[in-house]
Amino acid sequence: MESFLGRGLSFPLRLNDRDRFAMVQGEIDIKQAIFIIVNTIPGERVMHPDFGCEIHSLIFWPANDQTAAIAERYVNDALLRWEPRIDLQSVTVFPGSTEVGELLIEVSYSVKNQHDSRSLIFPYYLLPE
Repeated sequence: MESFLGRGLSFPLRLNDRDRFAMVQGEIDIKQAIFIIVNTIPGERVMHPDFGCEIHSLIFWPANDQTAAIAERYVNDALLRWEPRIDLQSVTVFPGSTEVGELLIEVSYSVKNQHDSRSLIFPYYLLPE
C-alpha cells in the first residue's frame, strides 16, 4: 500500500480490542474522509474553520433538480479542495425521496497513481417540505 494514502481515526469513532481508538488506512480512510468532508459544516472545527462543505446551507431548500445542481457544485468544490489523495472524476447529485427531503450524492474518483475508478453513493437529507 502506498504511504500517501495515510492512516486515520475510524469514523464513526470506536474503540478497538485494546480499548484504543480504532484506526483505518488506505482506501477505507479515503472513503471515510469523503463522507467527513461532505458532512462537516464550515466553521464547525475551531482549529480548521474553513474545512467542510457548503451543502449545509441548502438545508431548508426543496429536494429538486435546482437544489441538486447547487449541491453538486458545493460537493465538487469541497472534495477538490480537501481531499488531495484522489482524482475526482465527477460528482452527481439527484433528488431521492422528496417525502424525506433526500438528495443522493454520487462521487466518482480514482486514487492518485492508481487507474481503477471508484464510486460512492450516499444520501444527504434536507428538511422535508
